[in-house]
Amino acid sequence: MLQPASGRIWIWISILLALSLSILPLPFQLEPFRPDWLAMVLIYWALALPHRTNVGTAWVAGLLLDVLLGSTLGVRAMAMAITTYLAAFQFQKIRNFSLWQQALIIGCLSLVGKVTIFWAEHLFSRASLNFAYFWSTLSTMLIWPWVFLVLRKVRRRFNIK
Repeated sequence: MLQPASGRIWIWISILLALSLSILPLPFQLEPFRPDWLAMVLIYWALALPHRTNVGTAWVAGLLLDVLLGSTLGVRAMAMAITTYLAAFQFQKIRNFSLWQQALIIGCLSLVGKVTIFWAEHLFSRASLNFAYFWSTLSTMLIWPWVFLVLRKVRRRFNIK
C-alpha cells in the first residue's frame, strides 16, 4: 500500500533536484552549456514508467521552472509537455536503443524544446536568436548516459514501479 506513494515521492524528488540544477548559478562562460536537466529527468521517467510520468507531470514541472526562472508563464511548461509527449509516444522504441543512440534522440528532443521555447518567447516578447542558445542541446546529449544510469539505479534501488 505504501509502495505506490513512495514511488511518486522519489519521482518528484528527482524532478525537484532537476529544477534545482536548472537554477543553480554558473559562471557566465558556462551558462550557454547548461544541460536541460528537467527535460532529461522527465524524459527518463516517461521512458521508464510511462504510466507514472506523463504530459501532465511535465506541464506542472515546466510551470514550476517558469516560476523559478521568472519567464513567461507557460512557455517552458508547453515545451516540457511537448518533449515528454514525443518521448512517451515512442517509449517502446526508444527504450530498445543503445545509450548513445538514446543520447542522439534526447538531443533532438532537447532541440525541439529549445525551438518551442524560442518560438513562444518570440511571440510574447522581442526575443532574438543567438547560436549559443543551442549549445545546451550538445551538453544535454553528452550528459544523458550518466543521468540515465543514475536514475535507473535510483529506480531499482527504491523499487519504483
